[in-house]
Amino acid sequence: MPAKKKPVTEPAPVKDETKEAAKKAPRKRAVKAAVPETPAPEVSAPAAAVFGEEALPQPRRSVAFIGSECYPFVKTGGLGDVMYALPRALSRQNCDVKVILPRYRCIPQQYQDKMVYRGDFMMDLCSDGRSFFVGIMEYVWDGVVYDFIDNEEFFSWGNPYTDLVEDIPKYCFFSKAALAALNYMDWHPDIVHCHDWQAGLVPVYLRTEFAGTPVANAKSIITIHNLRFQGLFYNERLRYWSGLPDYLFNYDVLLQDHGDANMFKGGLAYADMITTVSNTYASEIQTPFYGEGLDAHLRYHAPKLRGIVNGIDCSIWNSLTDPLLVAPYDAADVTAKKKKNKKALQATLGLNIDEDKFVIGLISRLTDQKGLDLVNAILPELIDGNTQVVVLGTGDPFYEDSFRYYENTYKGSVCANIMYDEGRAHQIYAGADALLVPSLFEPCGLTQLIAMRYGTVPIVRETGGLKDTVEPYNMYTGEGNGFTFDRYEQHLLLDAINRAKTIYFTERDHWDELVVRDMKKDVSWDNAAKQYRALYLELKP
Repeated sequence: MPAKKKPVTEPAPVKDETKEAAKKAPRKRAVKAAVPETPAPEVSAPAAAVFGEEALPQPRRSVAFIGSECYPFVKTGGLGDVMYALPRALSRQNCDVKVILPRYRCIPQQYQDKMVYRGDFMMDLCSDGRSFFVGIMEYVWDGVVYDFIDNEEFFSWGNPYTDLVEDIPKYCFFSKAALAALNYMDWHPDIVHCHDWQAGLVPVYLRTEFAGTPVANAKSIITIHNLRFQGLFYNERLRYWSGLPDYLFNYDVLLQDHGDANMFKGGLAYADMITTVSNTYASEIQTPFYGEGLDAHLRYHAPKLRGIVNGIDCSIWNSLTDPLLVAPYDAADVTAKKKKNKKALQATLGLNIDEDKFVIGLISRLTDQKGLDLVNAILPELIDGNTQVVVLGTGDPFYEDSFRYYENTYKGSVCANIMYDEGRAHQIYAGADALLVPSLFEPCGLTQLIAMRYGTVPIVRETGGLKDTVEPYNMYTGEGNGFTFDRYEQHLLLDAINRAKTIYFTERDHWDELVVRDMKKDVSWDNAAKQYRALYLELKP
């Protein structure tokens, strides 16, 4: 959790909203947050028109996704992937999906230029009655409607996240404006699906400030992507910027330890359903070790907590059509083609070129959460003349320097790519034999799913989504799709890697069967979309 900032007793100075709004679109009228006047005309591309209504499951459900980032407009992590891929998969499940996002200045101009003005209004926000301009810009793409909340004061920064002093007001505004925009557009979804702490106040506003308005007929779901980040800040500042009534600032809803206020905690309390991104993580976060201070709160709300594992976009992560690979392949020719990709990777990275080497890939943020302390401790023992290690990522300078040191010490066997490069990631997935994901905790994890899609065997710790997606290989029955270890201990990680190497070097036919099995595993978003659709129908029969 980010460190607290000093209290801010006076609100930040406000720009002249009239002048700022005029840069975007003409001002139409002022309305209260929850009460629309004449709505803008609805312009959408219903999923049925795209995919064929006769082939879609019934009944149809409408869903508003509310979150802080979405590929390709803005992405800093896995949330951006989910906000992009899950709505598209839901469209194939006969869900009419509208995604609501902030209109950050950092969104590429190619998308900004194609946005269509839908309207604007003034919205009351703060406890002293201050109101702010809300503009709505729309972009329709592949059966999904994207509505961007426009406000120069809150979203003119270069990056979506800065620090809590700025982010708390920003996402108070965004949470309330998203619901006000739905009323204004006269688009009343069956479900409001919120994501992470930045949309944490949406369920709270829905049942309080917006009670009695059309959007209040929706049921709310909030999804925990990573509980470590919660929107926790000084009580007085959240009271001011949210404008929420005093009775909500108690320990059952918004108050946290030491009198702080917690946006995520409020959303978890008021949502009709809570989901997180794997069944194991749903259980783990109800314990003190993983619960980040909210374990008791989550145990209380456990009857409405579900786990649904994420998927990946198989149109992007497809080894047969991937233009970044030297030798594209599928399960039919993976054995021969993977060797070509391995040799190309070795040549590119300055490793000793040998198709029989066991190449381990590690694609990760370089932080303690990802188990890098374990990797750092055992790496010298991995370099035995038959093994190579390829690292890709940035993060803690300690780990960046450690992997640089190992690269210099074990030239030809270790390569430290201290950067993030999308093309290099694709090449590692295709050229490595195994992918290492030894996380301390991992709500879901996507790298192990991508690795399987590319025939790269995952070696993971049994936590969160890693446990739910990687079944340990059984050398006697041949079942399983990877190698795992349970307790967070370096010798257990080393043992899991050695078990994988033993199968690779001594039972190559069994290894090749494991690779093909991984490639055939369904890791798409379709499974998750079906489960979410069932959840929507449960809330709105």
